[in-house]
Amino acid sequence: MREAVSVLRDAGMQVTLAPTTGPGAARDLARQAACQSAELILVCGGDGTVNEVINGLAPGETVLGILPGGTANIIGKELRLPHHPVRAARQLPNWKTRRIALGQASWHDAGDPSGMARRYFISVAGIGFDAYIIHKLAWSFKISWGVAAYVVEAVRQALRYSFPPFVLDMESEKRRATFAVIHRAGHYAGWLHLAPQANILKPTFTACLFPSRHRARYFLYAAAVLLRQHLRLSDVELAEGLRANCVGEDSDIPIYFELDGELVGKLPATFEVVPDALTLLVP
Repeated sequence: MREAVSVLRDAGMQVTLAPTTGPGAARDLARQAACQSAELILVCGGDGTVNEVINGLAPGETVLGILPGGTANIIGKELRLPHHPVRAARQLPNWKTRRIALGQASWHDAGDPSGMARRYFISVAGIGFDAYIIHKLAWSFKISWGVAAYVVEAVRQALRYSFPPFVLDMESEKRRATFAVIHRAGHYAGWLHLAPQANILKPTFTACLFPSRHRARYFLYAAAVLLRQHLRLSDVELAEGLRANCVGEDSDIPIYFELDGELVGKLPATFEVVPDALTLLVP
């Protein structure tokens, strides 16, 4: 990071380095810098850190630039950014600003004074199986093994998870699923492409739905996704829209959801597109 800052300063930028100290710190630092009229906020980290920063900035006019890091970094791959922060810093002076839409999730939260919680996401929202994997994944295992930790935990939970169904109501059409990913970006888990037509610059999102409750079928889903053949399966469905309401069929069974790779809450929840929400630096 110090080398990246040196590169930016050599390019004529006045840069202040502000390290995070724990969960929520990136959001608070971004919000504070925006209130102090910073022209540009740069974030170096993975999808979770980027998510915190956008929740400190949006909706607003402060420009966000990303120096990719972290485990997968969907947004970095979506924008085809160099994965090394120093290489990204060298290219950054040539990037252009672009106003983009964001996704926003809202759900019941007894701990919030309003009774509802809201959070933006820039890349994906995962409902059901993948969120449960994150729920069960030990932090130390993730830090030590990176993406491999998710793969191991996914196999483990495929043999244990009950795949409770939920209903996703998008554009007045109800669909049943046990796992769904709502895409703003075309990438998932870094390298996978569940919804090829999704694009972070489009003002909509695309949902990819998997309905089966059978474990063997999920191993077939996984193989098909890796081969980019999952959309040939008769029960896998894509749906595009601006808003989706998700409710579990059995209210006694918790169904988790994640935003940009971070576990956030449980159904019922609403996911919607917020247009013109963030100014992003893009190559």
